[in-house]
Amino acid sequence: MNETTLFTKGKLGPLTLRNRSIRAAAFEGMSMNHEVSHDLIKYHTAVAKGGVGMTTVAYASISKSGLSFKHQLWLRDSIIPGLKKLSASVHRKGAAISIQIGHCGNMADMRIAGRKPMAPVGGINWYGPTFPRRMNKNNIKEVVADFRKAIQIVNRSGFDAVEVHAGHGYLISQFLSPYTNRRTDEYGGEFSNRSRFLKEVLSAVREMIPGHMAFIVKMNSYDGFKQGITREEGILTAKIIEECGADAIVVSGGFVSKAPMYILRGSMPTSIMAYFMKNPAKRFFVKTFGRQLIPAVAFEEGYFMEDARKIKQAVNLPIILVGGMNSATIIEKALKEGFEFISMARALIENPGFINDLKEKSTGKSECTVCNYCIAKMYSDQMSCHLNESDIPPALRKKIEKL
Repeated sequence: MNETTLFTKGKLGPLTLRNRSIRAAAFEGMSMNHEVSHDLIKYHTAVAKGGVGMTTVAYASISKSGLSFKHQLWLRDSIIPGLKKLSASVHRKGAAISIQIGHCGNMADMRIAGRKPMAPVGGINWYGPTFPRRMNKNNIKEVVADFRKAIQIVNRSGFDAVEVHAGHGYLISQFLSPYTNRRTDEYGGEFSNRSRFLKEVLSAVREMIPGHMAFIVKMNSYDGFKQGITREEGILTAKIIEECGADAIVVSGGFVSKAPMYILRGSMPTSIMAYFMKNPAKRFFVKTFGRQLIPAVAFEEGYFMEDARKIKQAVNLPIILVGGMNSATIIEKALKEGFEFISMARALIENPGFINDLKEKSTGKSECTVCNYCIAKMYSDQMSCHLNESDIPPALRKKIEKL
């Protein structure tokens, strides 16, 4: 790998990273009881030891009302000691550490969140299924206040950066997308209204974030289907993010409840997803209807690059390119085009030391096959790559062999 690209230092707001690589915020499923676990610390420490410039802890909910999984982080005062252990362990390996924060809106599980899910409008979310209620203006203020509190917790926990999740069909994205936002007040209708909630959240975060911490936003360039955010509105979203004082943008796309594989690409191994599910009804539903509900989308390296180029031309912020960063070739191409950082997840699930391997030239390409076993598993269990598992039951092994 050319020493003038990936392995040069990179400026990210107030941070200077040791190189241009970032571990993307892919859900680890390692936070049972919504707390920092030994496995979560062990994994991110391994990634830091493996050479990344910064690792990102995935999807920490800003409040109990934003929880969708029993093994998902929930930011609150009681977990600060665990978060401090996590950040300190990563720092000892020479990497910076970020945490992604958000609220899942209509994806919340009432049994876990303790209340009916909130969303821009009421109705039914078939992907859950969940039955959200329409947020009133007090609910909106409450969520914005929870983002403020989350920044205080992250700051007290020793993190170097925070990433606000404004994509993938979670709450902020639900307000932005005309598919999920059919309001008729000042938070719905034209894009200028649909983006109001985004502006209020980002303004609150910018106000609270300390000067030493980088402020990153993950956004959708396109929702992945016709009724959602258009690419033109994706560019407008990026401009709002810049106006609100962010230090960098992660350009992504897709919608969990409508176009999930547009986020990930490839196909979802629904038989494996069903295998790990504890609920018999959900297991049957996924085995029977999973392929129809989660259609495949062709994978290619650097699959968000074309949309990210257009956004890069529209703003003056560093762009973090995510999506299919699986080889030295695509990474070098992205960096030579002027993308300041590259972000990856599946390559680092398969091999936490992938960045060091690239530097030492012991490999030029990840061994990840994009089978998405790790994704299918993480909804019910801890994230892992089957290539690293030695005690796979015969029944599961047969399903893997069919991938």
